Amino acid sequence: MSGSAVEMEAEGGQVRASTLELFFDLVFVFTITQLTHVFTHHPGWREVGEVALMFAIIWWMYSGYVFLTNEVAPNSSARRTFLLVGMFGFFVIAIAIPDAFHGTGLVFGLGYLVVNLVHTLMFATAGGARASAAMLRLGPLNTLTAGLVVAGGLTHDRVRAVLWAVAIVIQIVTPYLIRSDGFAVRPSHFCERHGLVIIIALGESVVAIGANLAGMDLTVGLIASVALGLTLGYVLWWAYFGMDDERGEHALTAIPGPLRPRPAVLAYGYALFVILLGIILTAAGIAMTIAHGNQPASTAAALALSGGVALFFLGQCAFRLVLHLPRPWWRLLAAVCVLATAFVGIGWVAWGQLAVLIVVAYGFVIADDLLAVRTGEDSSYVRPETSTVGRFVTRNQKQ
Repeated sequence: MSGSAVEMEAEGGQVRASTLELFFDLVFVFTITQLTHVFTHHPGWREVGEVALMFAIIWWMYSGYVFLTNEVAPNSSARRTFLLVGMFGFFVIAIAIPDAFHGTGLVFGLGYLVVNLVHTLMFATAGGARASAAMLRLGPLNTLTAGLVVAGGLTHDRVRAVLWAVAIVIQIVTPYLIRSDGFAVRPSHFCERHGLVIIIALGESVVAIGANLAGMDLTVGLIASVALGLTLGYVLWWAYFGMDDERGEHALTAIPGPLRPRPAVLAYGYALFVILLGIILTAAGIAMTIAHGNQPASTAAALALSGGVALFFLGQCAFRLVLHLPRPWWRLLAAVCVLATAFVGIGWVAWGQLAVLIVVAYGFVIADDLLAVRTGEDSSYVRPETSTVGRFVTRNQKQ
């Protein structure tokens, strides 16, 4: 971008993420750590539903804070104080997660109410005139969902699940109930913030590996399982950041400013929710796989591991569809194939499933890169003239 273009994009907001926002993201990702632990300690279909329900509620407001700081830079003491209070709200939510469907549901709801109110007040008072007008349309619906979450915290678990599910439905349909004009989306900052939270969430898979090594004998087999777990984390990182991270920013930049909010919500709100939920389950699956060692994996562990990666690829498929990126169907096919590897863990050994899963997942990612390079695409990580993939394709084209 030219200097004048950068200034135009930065007016009233930010072009790149600030260190305070990175600090904010670290607090938010503690919720992902807590959700992973919930499933790891009590794996089952009900727990999957509870994790998905809680994360959907939390993710809506996190994404809302990305829109907020995209428009309102934290460049004053008042704004930074607002964000600090919002961080406190997310931290309260996180510490309430393990027992949120039983004894700490009200604490979860009150933490969410704090996060919601700070978001609304900061947007309405510190945003520009158009952003403030847009928040007057969005604020009542956000307040309604916060009220449902608090009300759910006051009831028993079944009614709580219903009220929280209704809150999520309202969140999903909100972009279609109100006009999105007035919200500015500056792609460089917006895409960077969401990319950073994916990186930090992937770090949870590393934490899951290390946290489950306490008290275990560091045998050759254990070290090999650890290496496989780290490799799977790398594969997921490459699957998104190898090409799609930059593709997404370019696609969003190409959309006229007033039309950006809705595709931004669909791609970086809804689709990234599926990607991050996949990371949560994958991290739990890695932890349980290491615990099983050289034994067959339980059905829960096997499905969490392969199903988590499958969800990751399904989220990428949706991400590509929304932004009209190449080959969304390729990620859909990858999701089906990696899910099938769960049978390896159940019928053979846990580490075997992890190894086969890596081969299948990375195979689809590399094949996708080959197709991209063949059509002339590149990125910061894939350069046709310098990369191994590029040299391979170039050599075959010459032949």
